[in-house]
Amino acid sequence: MTVVVAAVDLGASGGRVVECRVGAGILDLNPVHRFPNRPVLAGGTLHWDVLSLFAELTKGLGAVHDPAAVGIDSWAVDHGLLDAAGALISNPVHYRDRRTAGVREQVSEWVPDGQMWAITGIQPLPFNTSYQLVAMAGSPAIEAASALLLLPDLMGYWLTGEVGAELTNASTTQLLDARTRGWSVDLARRLGIRPEILPPIRQPGTIVGPLRAEAASLPLSLDGIPVVAVASHDTASAVAAVPAAGPDVAYISCGTWSLVGIELSAPVLSDEARLAGFTNEAGIDGTVRFQRNVAGLWLLQECLRTWQALGEGRDLEGLLQRAAAQPARAAVVDPDHAVFLAPGDMPSRLAARCRATGQQPPATREATVRCVIDSLALAHRRAVRSAGALSGVRVAAVHLVGGGAANNMLCQQTADACGVPVLAGPVEATAIGNALVQARALGVDLPDLEAMRRLVRGSQQVRRYGPSGDPSRWDAAEALIGQT
Repeated sequence: MTVVVAAVDLGASGGRVVECRVGAGILDLNPVHRFPNRPVLAGGTLHWDVLSLFAELTKGLGAVHDPAAVGIDSWAVDHGLLDAAGALISNPVHYRDRRTAGVREQVSEWVPDGQMWAITGIQPLPFNTSYQLVAMAGSPAIEAASALLLLPDLMGYWLTGEVGAELTNASTTQLLDARTRGWSVDLARRLGIRPEILPPIRQPGTIVGPLRAEAASLPLSLDGIPVVAVASHDTASAVAAVPAAGPDVAYISCGTWSLVGIELSAPVLSDEARLAGFTNEAGIDGTVRFQRNVAGLWLLQECLRTWQALGEGRDLEGLLQRAAAQPARAAVVDPDHAVFLAPGDMPSRLAARCRATGQQPPATREATVRCVIDSLALAHRRAVRSAGALSGVRVAAVHLVGGGAANNMLCQQTADACGVPVLAGPVEATAIGNALVQARALGVDLPDLEAMRRLVRGSQQVRRYGPSGDPSRWDAAEALIGQT
């Protein structure tokens, strides 16, 4: 049995619709539509332009030839609120908006971090859905809300009219019980959040409902095809497509964020894991993604945006080649420092952090790029080593998937820093994981994760980067990071 499905992948910087053909020994991808994702600052608040995203999504679906199903994934935590009539109340707010400043500290007075962790297994990051909802307390929007829909569920709602919350994305909200995998109603009430706005949980691989072509301005040929709840957190889809052949591996899903972790069968809820910045998010087939958020290629993207505004720095490949010739680890920063979270002049902030830690700041664009790549490799090293130590897994290799897998310099530096081979690819891991879950829901013989990964290993290119150089040099760079 072979099927064609439409995998919709919405990322923080852009989206794509991929036509995927899946069957016995067959996994072919054809991106049919790519589009930018441009947040909008209005009235002092940073919003996602979800109407534009939906319009681009539907345009892409119209370009897929006779799909048997549709699945949608996106980044986590951000959401839309529906009123009692089912209308979107306002444009979803961007997780990088400043409205949650200080909310985590406020919430920790009501529910101490240790208690929150024991219930949810989720790291208390300032942009978590729970904190966003607390920040809205008393507003007309939250008072009028009848349902909260994370972004893939919102897009699915507009396609089908069905309300629900897919599990892997729901697990990122800091409102789901890590053990029962259901909403923690008691926690929601303690935070002043009305539990009735939290929709029913959907398992990845279930059918959301038939697509209503007329409601979405789509060709009638798409009317009635199933919309599948895939692993709708993009990292969950990417990890489903990691072509691992054994359990002793770590993964890095590298894009705007690097999600670094190990796939487990149960959450790790120790205080050591909490204090080390790890989180437990749901994967498909009962798995847990025990992982740490690292700032990822966001720093490089923001540098390029700053330089392009000045009419410079458009040739990324050339910049990376010149950066590779720069002295290694001449300057490093902690990519997760709070100063790097918001959009803005990233080169200036990198230079300022270097000066603050007693280092000579990079003086050229290529030196700045080298600083970013070395810093990210060092952050990968810390997260991989901590994940292994905290979970009891001896990491023998790292699978790096997503857009970062195309960055040869980053892959090699990560291998050098971690001291184990890096297996890079596939770049389109998120779309692949999305498509595999859809195909299984339609009846393709993919009974478990191993079958999915065997298909990926047999059909997709993976490049191996062996570690090189003296690992002690990374220890010295780590000491500089320790000053931040």
